[in-house]
Amino acid sequence: MRTIFLILGIILLIAFEILHVYFIMPFPGSQRSETIDIAYWLDRNLIWVRLVLIVIIIYPCYYIFLHSRVWKKIILFIFLALFGLIFYFFNFKFLAEKMFYQPHHVQFASGTNNKIGGNKLILGVVINGEAKAYPIQLIGYHHQVRDSIGGSAVMVTYCTVCRTGRVFSPFVNGRIEKFRLVGMDHFNAMFEDASTKSWWRQVSGEAIAGPLKGTTLKEIPSQQMTLDSWLTLHPNSTVLQADPDFQKQYDELSAYDEGTLPSSLEKRDSLSWKPKSWIIGITNGGHSKAWDWNELFNKKYIQDSLPGLPLLISLENDGRSFHAWSRMVNGNSIQFIKSNKAFLEDANTGSYWNQHGVCEEGPLKGSQLENIQSSQEFWHSWLTFHPDTKK
Repeated sequence: MRTIFLILGIILLIAFEILHVYFIMPFPGSQRSETIDIAYWLDRNLIWVRLVLIVIIIYPCYYIFLHSRVWKKIILFIFLALFGLIFYFFNFKFLAEKMFYQPHHVQFASGTNNKIGGNKLILGVVINGEAKAYPIQLIGYHHQVRDSIGGSAVMVTYCTVCRTGRVFSPFVNGRIEKFRLVGMDHFNAMFEDASTKSWWRQVSGEAIAGPLKGTTLKEIPSQQMTLDSWLTLHPNSTVLQADPDFQKQYDELSAYDEGTLPSSLEKRDSLSWKPKSWIIGITNGGHSKAWDWNELFNKKYIQDSLPGLPLLISLENDGRSFHAWSRMVNGNSIQFIKSNKAFLEDANTGSYWNQHGVCEEGPLKGSQLENIQSSQEFWHSWLTFHPDTKK
């Protein structure tokens, strides 16, 4: 009986140590099932389960070391050493918070003094007239950067495995909350708040486990484009700078913008509508739709619509900076055509528009197209979290 309790206890100890990390990290097969509730239970109950199992095996271990033959002691030592090794790796090496850290030094520089290349992709945010740019190469490693823009607290997030950049207000139940990276769900980064220990999905800001399940953080509008393009639009913007303590980690993401990293989790598939293909996704009024990046790259602009919302999706001349705008101007739906004189011409009035959605000549001169929140993502991510999407 002692042997049975010992074997069963060690097996369960090893299983619990593995599974509490397996379900929330990108191990083979771990991210393709609906296991978040199991993962959350394991995380919340791991300590007492671990203590109970240790208590169960203490006496059998004590008995074997005092009364059993040498070969049994050796076997027991091997199993205990295996448990110790698994405990170490799954609690100090494989956990998300042990792999990705928040910046130690959050520093910003003006556009003229910053050290980030102008062709690097950024997430840009404007609040109360203050503009800031967050290079994806930096926030892609940190997963979140806490900051303040225009007097408002913000939580700037990015998941490199889904290629999703989102900015949220970190207020929960009326007060600013702290979050830590806890793992991922369906390959999407997942944060835990300090107060209630609920788990929040990065792609949507929704709490998917814990006391606040079903609650959603308020998303703050953001845009993805090159730093040069952002500074053209917002010359007074400041730019997040690299924290020298993490330069090695940033360097490992140097090819992320282009999608040419060797990692299968982050590398782009150049074909269309494959799991790792790039798409532009938009949700409006409960309706979602995705557009192929390759099509946008070849055509430079796509005209389409969601119910009640005529859309223009365009790509700047740099081949990296994209925009999504409403085609409604002064209550009329504008139809755009190619032009030899400007970036685009509208067929309604013959006005000419630049690549930043501003009319520079014609009856609509001075008009600005309304920006629509959009994102560049991997197709597998958009499809997972928008299962009813059109394309």
